[in-house]
Amino acid sequence: MNETPVSYERIHQHVEDSNYISRDLSWLKFNYRVLDQSRHIDRSIFDRMKFLAITASNLDEFCTIRLGSLYNYIDYGKERFDYSGLREEPFRKLLLSETRRFYNDQNEHFTKKLKPLFQKNGFCICSYQDLSIEHTQRVNEYFNRTIFPMLTPMVFDSYHTFPILMNNRLLFGVVTQNPNENQNPQKVSFIQVPHNLPRFYELVTDDLIQFVPVEEIIRYNVYNLFRNIEISSVNLFRINRNGDFTLEESEDIESNFLEDLKRKIKTRRSGRVVRLEVEEDADPWMMRMLKIQWDLDEHNIFYVPKDSLMDFTGLNQIISHKDFKSSRSSMRPSIKPLNFPEHGSQDLFEVLKERDILLHHPYNSMEPVLELLEKAADDPHVLSIKITIYRVAKESRITAALLKAAENGKHVSVLFEVKARFDEENNLREAQRLQKAGCFVIYGVSSLKTHTKLLLIVRKDVDDRVYRYVHLSSGNYNEATSRLYVDIGLLTTKEIYANDVSDFFNVITGHSQPSTYRNLITSPRDMRIQLCNLVKREAENARNGIPCGIVIKLNSLQDKEFIDELYTASQAGVNIKLIIRGMCCLRPGRKGLSENIEVISIVGEYLEHSRIYYFHNGGAPKIYIGSADAMVRSFDRRIESLFLLDEEILTRQAINNLRYNLKDNVNAYTMKEDGTYVIKELNGEPPFNIHKEFFNISKEIVMEAKLF
Repeated sequence: MNETPVSYERIHQHVEDSNYISRDLSWLKFNYRVLDQSRHIDRSIFDRMKFLAITASNLDEFCTIRLGSLYNYIDYGKERFDYSGLREEPFRKLLLSETRRFYNDQNEHFTKKLKPLFQKNGFCICSYQDLSIEHTQRVNEYFNRTIFPMLTPMVFDSYHTFPILMNNRLLFGVVTQNPNENQNPQKVSFIQVPHNLPRFYELVTDDLIQFVPVEEIIRYNVYNLFRNIEISSVNLFRINRNGDFTLEESEDIESNFLEDLKRKIKTRRSGRVVRLEVEEDADPWMMRMLKIQWDLDEHNIFYVPKDSLMDFTGLNQIISHKDFKSSRSSMRPSIKPLNFPEHGSQDLFEVLKERDILLHHPYNSMEPVLELLEKAADDPHVLSIKITIYRVAKESRITAALLKAAENGKHVSVLFEVKARFDEENNLREAQRLQKAGCFVIYGVSSLKTHTKLLLIVRKDVDDRVYRYVHLSSGNYNEATSRLYVDIGLLTTKEIYANDVSDFFNVITGHSQPSTYRNLITSPRDMRIQLCNLVKREAENARNGIPCGIVIKLNSLQDKEFIDELYTASQAGVNIKLIIRGMCCLRPGRKGLSENIEVISIVGEYLEHSRIYYFHNGGAPKIYIGSADAMVRSFDRRIESLFLLDEEILTRQAINNLRYNLKDNVNAYTMKEDGTYVIKELNGEPPFNIHKEFFNISKEIVMEAKLF
């Protein structure tokens, strides 16, 4: 590195002086909290590996999108100031330095804490050299029969252009020499490890399953691809490419959007390289060539220790192995919703005529939503279905129900957000299936991303009365992730919600601008200003001696305008408690700025995905739930919605939800002023784990819940 220790000290001082915390540096702290889950010795080795694999997947996305976004500014010559106040180049060096530190911690954890436990748990990741003669023969047969025909060496020299190497894939750079060539005898050939093969070849003995990495099988058989040529070195590496399209997205609504999107998905496969993972002691000649080819320096290079493993997501093959099923944590059966204890024995269409149902996933199953949609698809009284879809399961019951509804002659409108990151191809495929079946499909709204989660079913009853069944949620219409993500959704037939949602669908599928909503706050129209006004009201109450308080639960907090309002409210004396799972750009507990603000983060068995905004409002709480985090993209570049809870049993459930989150002392971390996090201390209290306690909830507990 060219930077001196003094310059790095100045950079860090600059970061610490800012009233805001860097979004990207805060995200790295979040991934450390996920890595912490892998350190829990009370978890099985398979659950600990699962969390390590999640951190690896997270880091790939971070490099592809966030680091990629930074390089958009650098490569396009555009000016960018981070929240810390740093310009592009100093921040690039700081960010890559901190990212590499995390990467090194991942590898150290794997090699020193997890790997020594493998053998006693019935498996090992076995090197090629340690195989018995019999097993070596079997592995070589597998190479010759299956792997060898799939491999394609791609040479790079003065006669061959540099090949496009795939993003996030294991790659080999094989440096060779031909003694018969006098000029440029040294060449490099690239080999992509086939991604449609299992990561490990499995060898089963009486008491041990040996997992042999496919890359090691290739390494020790690579000579089969280079006949009569001297192999100088065989180097395993992997790249992350820029996959952020922020500056490239066309706002020309006349362009062929679907074709444009397909092109951009392909661009992700050939975008500029932002990170290079390579094994230690890689060939210096090859490394010089790759740095020049991809315009990289040492900051971009991440070295994998010899006793570690490149790409921890490959561990999923071991984690999900059938022989270890009994050793993995099992999902607890869901409980019935508080306001629908008779689920399974009564007609949901009839129940919703008399009461609203608040669902809290994964503690409550998503089954009522699926049941409502599947019943609607077959019910002759249902006239139409409208839904927004951001992500769906691979074998989705949601899309299956919509297809059936269309086949049964119902009007089906689907706003399918095909720009959902990394789900673009699956969403395109599902959307086109629906369109071919006769559904009215909208592929997003101009340059905005549709992130709101809404469902509207119109049903004409036997007495000719029309009911509108509405579902509003913080989570995706994805039955697979609903068992792993913590989300909140409301099922209702109330006209106040039905009118708002009907108007909102007219906005996002047609050309309409309603003057007001009764129970909805939407973006990009007015969400930021309405939320800021709610914060201002609490600050005004504090100045006037009226009871006040704010509790907010989000995935991420990043919008400066909203943060500034929270700072002002804190200075006015408002007690503010924030539950922010991921990145948080607000700096809590700073003297004269945010002394009345506390921030915790909850990371544990389930992914906290719900968004809840609570404002004390002088003892008449206003509580909003929905899809939006407090981020610039949520307020300005996405179609989002938050809905107001208007019934006591429902508001009490939301209040208790926040109360339990604040009480958790097992999964919770406290954020310090400098942006670091510490595990919340028990302080003599018994352990309270919300990921268990929510399975024991009762109406009595909920009705007595208070926050202030």
